[in-house]
Amino acid sequence: MNNKLKRELFSVPNILTYFRIILIPIFVMFYVNSAHSINCYIASVMVLVASGLTDVLDGRIARKYDQITELGKLLDPVADKLSQCAILACLVMRYRLFIPILAIFVIKEVTMAVLALVFYRLGRKLGGAHWYGKIATSSFYLITIFLLLVPPGRVPHQVSDALILLSGAFMLFAFIMYIRVYAVMWKDHKENKPNKRY
Repeated sequence: MNNKLKRELFSVPNILTYFRIILIPIFVMFYVNSAHSINCYIASVMVLVASGLTDVLDGRIARKYDQITELGKLLDPVADKLSQCAILACLVMRYRLFIPILAIFVIKEVTMAVLALVFYRLGRKLGGAHWYGKIATSSFYLITIFLLLVPPGRVPHQVSDALILLSGAFMLFAFIMYIRVYAVMWKDHKENKPNKRY
Protein backbone atom coordinates (compact mmCIF):
# COMPACT_ATOMS: atom_id res chain seq x y z
CA MET A 1 0.00 0.00 0.00
CA ASN A 2 1.58 3.29 -1.07
CA ASN A 3 1.69 6.30 1.25
CA LYS A 4 -0.85 8.34 -0.71
CA LEU A 5 -3.46 5.57 -0.60
CA LYS A 6 -2.74 4.99 3.09
CA ARG A 7 -3.24 8.70 3.84
CA GLU A 8 -6.54 8.68 1.99
CA LEU A 9 -7.82 5.52 3.67
CA PHE A 10 -6.91 6.65 7.18
CA SER A 11 -7.53 10.39 6.97
CA VAL A 12 -9.69 11.70 9.82
CA PRO A 13 -12.60 12.78 7.56
CA ASN A 14 -12.73 9.34 5.91
CA ILE A 15 -12.56 7.56 9.27
CA LEU A 16 -15.55 9.66 10.38
CA THR A 17 -17.37 8.64 7.20
CA TYR A 18 -16.65 4.95 7.89
CA PHE A 19 -18.04 5.49 11.40
CA ARG A 20 -21.18 7.12 9.97
CA ILE A 21 -21.76 4.11 7.69
CA ILE A 22 -21.30 1.73 10.64
CA LEU A 23 -23.90 3.71 12.61
CA ILE A 24 -26.60 3.09 9.98
CA PRO A 25 -27.46 -0.55 10.90
CA ILE A 26 -27.09 0.33 14.60
CA PHE A 27 -29.65 3.12 14.21
CA VAL A 28 -32.04 0.79 12.36
CA MET A 29 -31.67 -1.91 15.02
CA PHE A 30 -32.48 0.48 17.86
CA TYR A 31 -35.34 2.14 15.99
CA VAL A 32 -36.98 -1.16 15.05
CA ASN A 33 -37.06 -2.08 18.75
CA SER A 34 -38.07 1.40 19.94
CA ALA A 35 -41.78 0.54 19.81
CA HIS A 36 -41.24 -1.83 22.74
CA SER A 37 -38.52 0.00 24.66
CA ILE A 38 -38.07 3.66 25.55
CA ASN A 39 -34.36 2.96 26.01
CA CYS A 40 -34.09 1.79 22.41
CA TYR A 41 -35.94 4.91 21.29
CA ILE A 42 -33.51 7.15 23.17
CA ALA A 43 -30.57 5.15 21.81
CA SER A 44 -31.83 5.53 18.23
CA VAL A 45 -32.07 9.30 18.70
CA MET A 46 -28.54 9.43 20.14
CA VAL A 47 -27.17 7.40 17.23
CA LEU A 48 -28.92 9.70 14.76
CA VAL A 49 -27.43 12.78 16.47
CA ALA A 50 -23.97 11.17 16.43
CA SER A 51 -24.35 10.44 12.72
CA GLY A 52 -25.31 14.04 12.02
CA LEU A 53 -22.35 15.37 13.99
CA THR A 54 -19.86 13.16 12.14
CA ASP A 55 -21.37 14.33 8.84
CA VAL A 56 -20.73 17.95 9.80
CA LEU A 57 -17.28 17.28 11.26
CA ASP A 58 -15.84 15.28 8.37
CA GLY A 59 -16.58 18.07 5.89
CA ARG A 60 -15.22 20.82 8.09
CA ILE A 61 -12.04 18.91 8.94
CA ALA A 62 -11.47 17.99 5.29
CA ARG A 63 -11.73 21.62 4.18
CA LYS A 64 -9.86 23.19 7.10
CA TYR A 65 -6.90 20.80 7.05
CA ASP A 66 -6.83 20.20 3.27
CA GLN A 67 -7.76 16.54 3.64
CA ILE A 68 -10.23 16.38 0.74
CA THR A 69 -9.61 13.09 -1.07
CA GLU A 70 -11.08 11.29 -4.08
CA LEU A 71 -12.13 8.47 -1.75
CA GLY A 72 -13.89 10.96 0.49
CA LYS A 73 -15.69 12.51 -2.49
CA LEU A 74 -17.00 9.04 -3.31
CA LEU A 75 -17.81 7.80 0.20
CA ASP A 76 -19.47 10.90 1.65
CA PRO A 77 -22.45 10.99 -0.73
CA VAL A 78 -22.77 7.20 -0.45
CA ALA A 79 -23.00 7.54 3.35
CA ASP A 80 -25.56 10.33 2.92
CA LYS A 81 -27.78 8.27 0.63
CA LEU A 82 -27.54 5.15 2.78
CA SER A 83 -28.48 7.21 5.84
CA GLN A 84 -31.46 8.76 4.06
CA CYS A 85 -32.63 5.36 2.83
CA ALA A 86 -32.37 3.91 6.36
CA ILE A 87 -34.35 6.83 7.82
CA LEU A 88 -37.07 6.38 5.21
CA ALA A 89 -37.21 2.62 5.73
CA CYS A 90 -37.66 3.15 9.47
CA LEU A 91 -40.34 5.79 9.03
CA VAL A 92 -42.29 3.51 6.69
CA MET A 93 -42.98 1.30 9.73
CA ARG A 94 -44.77 4.18 11.46
CA TYR A 95 -46.09 6.23 8.52
CA ARG A 96 -47.33 4.17 5.56
CA LEU A 97 -47.52 7.33 3.45
CA PHE A 98 -43.73 7.20 3.28
CA ILE A 99 -43.90 4.09 1.05
CA PRO A 100 -44.30 6.07 -2.21
CA ILE A 101 -41.69 8.57 -0.96
CA LEU A 102 -39.24 5.70 -0.46
CA ALA A 103 -40.02 4.47 -3.98
CA ILE A 104 -39.39 7.94 -5.44
CA PHE A 105 -36.15 8.18 -3.47
CA VAL A 106 -34.83 4.85 -4.73
CA ILE A 107 -35.80 5.55 -8.36
CA LYS A 108 -34.28 9.04 -8.16
CA GLU A 109 -30.96 7.94 -6.67
CA VAL A 110 -30.52 4.96 -8.98
CA THR A 111 -31.35 7.08 -12.03
CA MET A 112 -29.02 9.88 -10.92
CA ALA A 113 -26.19 7.44 -10.26
CA VAL A 114 -26.56 5.81 -13.69
CA LEU A 115 -26.74 9.17 -15.47
CA ALA A 116 -23.74 10.50 -13.54
CA LEU A 117 -21.73 7.44 -14.59
CA VAL A 118 -22.80 7.71 -18.25
CA PHE A 119 -21.95 11.40 -18.50
CA TYR A 120 -18.70 10.93 -16.57
CA ARG A 121 -17.62 8.51 -19.29
CA LEU A 122 -18.50 11.23 -21.81
CA GLY A 123 -16.31 13.70 -19.93
CA ARG A 124 -19.19 15.70 -18.53
CA LYS A 125 -20.57 16.10 -15.03
CA LEU A 126 -22.78 18.27 -12.88
CA GLY A 127 -21.07 21.24 -11.29
CA GLY A 128 -22.41 20.41 -7.83
CA ALA A 129 -25.77 20.44 -6.09
CA HIS A 130 -28.32 22.89 -7.49
CA TRP A 131 -30.65 25.01 -5.39
CA TYR A 132 -33.60 22.67 -5.88
CA GLY A 133 -31.47 19.71 -4.80
CA LYS A 134 -30.38 21.56 -1.66
CA ILE A 135 -33.99 22.47 -0.85
CA ALA A 136 -35.11 18.86 -1.33
CA THR A 137 -32.31 17.54 0.90
CA SER A 138 -32.86 20.17 3.60
CA SER A 139 -36.62 19.63 3.71
CA PHE A 140 -36.09 15.87 3.77
CA TYR A 141 -33.85 16.03 6.83
CA LEU A 142 -35.96 18.62 8.66
CA ILE A 143 -39.19 16.69 8.15
CA THR A 144 -37.93 13.15 8.66
CA ILE A 145 -35.81 13.95 11.71
CA PHE A 146 -38.74 15.85 13.24
CA LEU A 147 -41.00 12.82 12.72
CA LEU A 148 -38.31 10.50 14.07
CA LEU A 149 -37.61 12.54 17.20
CA VAL A 150 -41.21 13.17 18.20
CA PRO A 151 -42.58 10.18 20.15
CA PRO A 152 -45.26 8.09 18.39
CA GLY A 153 -48.78 9.50 18.59
CA ARG A 154 -47.69 13.05 19.43
CA VAL A 155 -48.07 14.41 15.88
CA PRO A 156 -51.64 14.66 14.48
CA HIS A 157 -51.94 12.54 11.34
CA GLN A 158 -53.07 15.58 9.33
CA VAL A 159 -49.79 17.31 10.18
CA SER A 160 -47.61 14.26 9.54
CA ASP A 161 -49.37 13.56 6.22
CA ALA A 162 -48.87 17.17 5.08
CA LEU A 163 -45.16 17.09 6.01
CA ILE A 164 -44.60 13.76 4.27
CA LEU A 165 -46.31 14.94 1.08
CA LEU A 166 -44.30 18.18 1.18
CA SER A 167 -41.05 16.23 1.45
CA GLY A 168 -42.09 14.02 -1.46
CA ALA A 169 -43.08 17.02 -3.58
CA PHE A 170 -39.67 18.67 -3.11
CA MET A 171 -37.92 15.38 -3.89
CA LEU A 172 -39.94 14.80 -7.06
CA PHE A 173 -39.43 18.41 -8.17
CA ALA A 174 -35.65 18.12 -7.70
CA PHE A 175 -35.64 14.84 -9.64
CA ILE A 176 -37.48 16.39 -12.59
CA MET A 177 -35.18 19.43 -12.60
CA TYR A 178 -32.04 17.28 -12.59
CA ILE A 179 -33.41 15.21 -15.48
CA ARG A 180 -33.88 18.46 -17.41
CA VAL A 181 -30.24 19.41 -16.71
CA TYR A 182 -29.03 16.03 -17.95
CA ALA A 183 -31.19 16.46 -21.06
CA VAL A 184 -29.41 19.77 -21.78
CA MET A 185 -26.04 18.09 -21.19
CA TRP A 186 -26.96 15.35 -23.67
CA LYS A 187 -28.09 17.89 -26.26
CA ASP A 188 -24.82 19.83 -25.86
CA HIS A 189 -22.85 16.60 -26.19
CA LYS A 190 -24.65 15.61 -29.40
CA GLU A 191 -24.00 19.07 -30.83
CA ASN A 192 -20.33 18.76 -29.84
CA LYS A 193 -20.44 21.85 -27.68
CA PRO A 194 -17.53 22.23 -25.23
CA ASN A 195 -18.14 21.11 -21.69
CA LYS A 196 -19.32 23.72 -19.22
CA ARG A 197 -20.67 23.98 -15.70
CA TYR A 198 -24.25 22.74 -15.59
